[in-house]
Formats: sequence, structure tokens, C-alpha cells
Amino acid sequence: MTSNSRPSYREAQERLLKWCQHVTRDYESVRIRNFTSDFADGLAFCAIIHHYFPDAFDFNALNSDSKQKNFDLAFRLAEEKAEVYPLLDSSDLIHGQLDKKCVFTYLLTLYHGLKNHEVLTGKTCEKRTI
Repeated sequence: MTSNSRPSYREAQERLLKWCQHVTRDYESVRIRNFTSDFADGLAFCAIIHHYFPDAFDFNALNSDSKQKNFDLAFRLAEEKAEVYPLLDSSDLIHGQLDKKCVFTYLLTLYHGLKNHEVLTGKTCEKRTI
């Protein structure tokens, strides 16, 4: 930790990665080890959203080859359900290279949005904090 009790960027990355791994642990098709290639098909984003909103869609019906659909679904539901606005563009993610810092920033925003949603609704899906 830094002197002002805030985690360093590296520590924050490690904590966020552990949170992502924790909330997606029950999703066999999702293994998160990094903020780039493991998010490239959109399933990791969908798994995180599904963890908090399991009735919103059928995760098992998703396909890793349908990247556009996966990204669009995850970003739309994050916005609708948790008021987390898409900071990433699905077409950029599909046609370009995933930027680690952009994915990290979106995931950090998503984490806080999901935590705020839990507080506002009184529903707690996840006990672990980063």
C-alpha cells in the first residue's frame, strides 16, 4: 500500500483480477488471468453480469464465437441494471486489440457500480471487496 493507504496501481490490478476470478469461478467457459485476451470474446464480462443478475439472461446459451453479441449484452445490462455506462465500444474490442488499461478502468467502474446497486437494493451477491 502507498503511504496514504490507497493501493498502488499494481495492487489495485491484482485485487480487481482476484474479484473477477472469484465472481466467475462457477463459469466453466471463463478463466480470467489477465485484462486482455481473457476478455476478448465477451464471455467474462457476461459472466460477471450474470453473477449479479442471474435471471437477466441464459449464460449457457452464449457462444464465444458471438463476440459482438456478448459484448453488447454485457454492456447493455450493466447500463440498465447497475447504471454502469459503457466505456468500451464492442466493435473496437472486436476489430482492435484490447487495451489492458481500458478494460481495467471499465471493470473497476463495473465493480463500483455493482457494489452501489447492492447497497441501493439491499441485495448482496458478493461479500468480497477489492
